[in-house]
Amino acid sequence: MGSGARRALLLLLLLQTVAEPGLPPRSHSLRYLFMGASVPDLGLPLFEALGYVDDQLFVSYSHESRRAEPRTQWVQGGATSQLWLQLSQSLKGWDHMFIVDFWTIIDNHNHSKVPPLVKVTQRVASAVSTLRCQALNFYPQNITMKWLKDGQPLDATDVEPKDVLPNGDGTYQGWAALAVAPGEEQRYTCQVEHPGLDQPLTAAWEAPVSGTLVIGVISGIAVCIILLFTGILFRILRKRRASRGAMGDYVLAECK
Repeated sequence: MGSGARRALLLLLLLQTVAEPGLPPRSHSLRYLFMGASVPDLGLPLFEALGYVDDQLFVSYSHESRRAEPRTQWVQGGATSQLWLQLSQSLKGWDHMFIVDFWTIIDNHNHSKVPPLVKVTQRVASAVSTLRCQALNFYPQNITMKWLKDGQPLDATDVEPKDVLPNGDGTYQGWAALAVAPGEEQRYTCQVEHPGLDQPLTAAWEAPVSGTLVIGVISGIAVCIILLFTGILFRILRKRRASRGAMGDYVLAECK
């Protein structure tokens, strides 16, 4: 029995449970609304299905719950029946079909290789420094991210598993985290391999310049500028004095 036939049979059985005795039978409508989100971080389910009987919501399904939920009182009693479980499995199939087909369409639409943008960030919490290697906006999905210590690959057990998620534009993003001792961050580098790269790309965390160092550099530059202008002014005054002295000697010579 196909999924459509199972849903129709479920509808008939559910309607029989709520039909008032003595009333003539009448036609009913069964409609499903399928919705999906292409971006996972908008607060919306990746897939959602809503079922209506005569414009009344009677079932809902989401990618997060992975099961059919009764939404009206007259179907509560049949929510544990075999047909209800079959309906839940049918909606799971639509869920899987949407996720797979949607990203297949996106992949087929964009065949070009897009190299990742790689950066390393750092966060300190509870006396532990966590380095986070981020690879952004790359295509295709397959990517390799490794952590190196002093140029040597680390054991996989020391590294948190990398996560790769799709973006809304058909590209992907991935990251891998590593906990290190504070003060040793510069010994670690992240190495990324991707079909869009001609050779592996490495990135390291760059410590931000401290405010004291910035003030010292600015102060040093200011002192140099002041000394430079002082020297220029001194030379100008010296030349003027020299020219005035030469002019005075010339006038006295003419008077003789």
